[in-house]
Amino acid sequence: MDVRRAAERYPGGDRATGIESRHAFSFGPHYDPGNLRFGAVIACNEERLAPGAGFDEHPHSHTEIVTWVVEGELTHRDSAGNETVVRRGDVQRLSSARGVRHVERNDGAAPLVFLQMWLAPVRPGGEPSYEIVRGIADSTPYAVPEAAAMLHVRRLGVGERTAVPDGAYVYVHVVRGEVRVGGEELGPGDSVRVEGAKDLEAEGVTKAELLLWEMAE
Repeated sequence: MDVRRAAERYPGGDRATGIESRHAFSFGPHYDPGNLRFGAVIACNEERLAPGAGFDEHPHSHTEIVTWVVEGELTHRDSAGNETVVRRGDVQRLSSARGVRHVERNDGAAPLVFLQMWLAPVRPGGEPSYEIVRGIADSTPYAVPEAAAMLHVRRLGVGERTAVPDGAYVYVHVVRGEVRVGGEELGPGDSVRVEGAKDLEAEGVTKAELLLWEMAE
């Protein structure tokens, strides 16, 4: 188990334009050759956008982009014609494949906080695709077959336990609250990287929400 704390994330964004970012992996000017990826995960960015702020149209390719809103509403538009508002509890996935451009903005009146997780595909290329699942339930894993990965959402009460998926690589991110995994106490923004995960549990120290990536490679 490799525990990474929220305070260790690389800072980014541009506060003058209302964008504040925190990167869990090597990203942009923060190059760390020892922290390029874990399993299929190559980025886990926490983004905070003030009302009216956002990322203008920019390109992506050969990346599976999964977004989870923590607070507020995210407006998404892309070059394939998709336009949606992503809210708390929704899972959004943009498969950029051979290339796509998109815009992400906070068009609401309240601050926006969201997580964006990038996964490397097993094979590059293909056609871009887009999907949004509204209000995903704990019992419904979300598959990203292009990256040989599965996302599990877990919402725990105090003292409630849940199994951490067994897998070659498991990435656990605490969205809110406090949990205990393998004897380690974790808070919001903390994460755990587990290789060869087996028979692990997560326990709610407080009411909590977790995202768990189960990856074959």
